[in-house]
Amino acid sequence: MDQVNLDEAEWRKSTASGDNGQCVEVATNLPGIVAVRDSKNPQGPALIFTPGEWKAFLTGAGKGEFDI
Repeated sequence: MDQVNLDEAEWRKSTASGDNGQCVEVATNLPGIVAVRDSKNPQGPALIFTPGEWKAFLTGAGKGEFDI
């Protein structure tokens, strides 16, 4: 995938995350992508997913497919 411009990303994190900084932030307002980053390192790299990939991840997580 080409370089993605995240300047207009509207980052959000779960309200259940608290203030400990152990969170991820997600931006879903960019056309055709979902960006995910570490809240402790907002200037660091972001993972980029298609909306379909992100939906598949959320569905799997909701079903417990990633439980250890």
